[in-house]
Amino acid sequence: MPKRVAALEISLSRRPPGVTLTRWLLDELRRAIHDGALHPGSRLPATRDLARQYDISRGTVVSVFEQLTADGYLISRVGSGAWVNPRFPGRANSAAVPHIAGRFLPEPMAGYAPPPGARPFRMRDPGVSEFPFPIWNRLGARLSRQRPSVLAASHDLRGLTRLRRAIAAYLGASRGVTADPAQIVITTGVQQTLDLTARLLLKPNDPVWFEDPGYFGALIALRNARAKIVPVPVRAEGIDVAAGARLSPRAKLAYVTPAHQFPLGVAMSLDTRLDLLAWARRTGAWILEDDYDSEYRFEGSPVPTLHSLDPERVILAGTFNKLLFPSLALGYVVLPPSLVDGFVALRYGADLCTASFHQAILCEFMLEGHLARHLRRMRELYGALLAALLEEGRRRLAGLLEISPIQAGLYTAAYLRNGMSSRRAELAATAGGIEVMGLHRFVLNRPDPKGLLLGFAAFDERATRAGVADLAAALGG
Repeated sequence: MPKRVAALEISLSRRPPGVTLTRWLLDELRRAIHDGALHPGSRLPATRDLARQYDISRGTVVSVFEQLTADGYLISRVGSGAWVNPRFPGRANSAAVPHIAGRFLPEPMAGYAPPPGARPFRMRDPGVSEFPFPIWNRLGARLSRQRPSVLAASHDLRGLTRLRRAIAAYLGASRGVTADPAQIVITTGVQQTLDLTARLLLKPNDPVWFEDPGYFGALIALRNARAKIVPVPVRAEGIDVAAGARLSPRAKLAYVTPAHQFPLGVAMSLDTRLDLLAWARRTGAWILEDDYDSEYRFEGSPVPTLHSLDPERVILAGTFNKLLFPSLALGYVVLPPSLVDGFVALRYGADLCTASFHQAILCEFMLEGHLARHLRRMRELYGALLAALLEEGRRRLAGLLEISPIQAGLYTAAYLRNGMSSRRAELAATAGGIEVMGLHRFVLNRPDPKGLLLGFAAFDERATRAGVADLAAALGG
């Protein structure tokens, strides 16, 4: 007789109160695979045995196994049971550890293993190759010769005063923001702003409205502050304010991405903006507005910020890392006056200094008009790349993937039309040498939106069209 391959015995955590058996078992098995407790290629217990071990119905176990198989975690063989997918990308020490020393790590990135090298459709990079580095380098050289004090000067803890004035003027002209430079603090980018704001405003278990699906970087910052996350569904008009008010009417903070919602890409309607601001005024809540890439708008002018509608309740977080190049590590936050001193104290404690030289170069880059010219040029370029992606998608991805036309940003959401789950489509694309992210990575309570995120900013039109062809082949076209 052939030697029988023994199944692993699975140790699962106790089911929390209020969690259904199906959700508990699904989450526990996913976690076991992510953490490496169930290795790629290992055989799971028979459904009957697992049901008996945990005193649950075999139908529940079968349903969970079917879901994990559809999502790409498991493979099933007739007469042999279920096995962990040997190609699952979370193997080889890439397990998702939910926290280290009390600090949460990005669970949405668990098992994310894109092909090596930059490939379509990586979504986190702008078109760095188009940035005018000769101008930037020339400004740096000039500052080193004419104003060497910027290399060693200790400036205002809020950041270089001249740069904050330039940012205030820029935001006033382009985003409708009226802010005194004293309200602006320079940070290393949106992530540092999110972290410092969460630590400033929140106590453990303070409820926070969080867009569902939403940005995992904000989730990390809020969880590190021990906030109570309240997932609020996102509709076509943006966050569902009425649902948020039912779920947690006295939340301390609402985190939103109104100009280009992450990851669905919708723009928050004016009515929703007014409803959200009315709730914040009525309850005394703060709104944290993440304005990460709205300058790249392809139709009309950039949408006015929430901050411009209510500068007393809204904290505006922005970044130059998406506008210029990621390694710049410069962003800003526009704060209500009452929060400036506390934020600056936390900012100083985080790294004790500010990057004066890069701030000085950026200031000259803005004041001499280079930023405005670069943004105009890149809007045209990105608009053309988006048009190429949409055109090629209509031609090659019909019945497989429907790409959303967007008004702003460096990426777009695309929805599966071939019956695949987000996870399964991501695995298939990765195997085909395409870099995408499944929308399942960003949901909290809502079902899988069954889609992918496609970045289009970092690749030329030829690479974009070739990438669409490869993606169509990977998805079964």
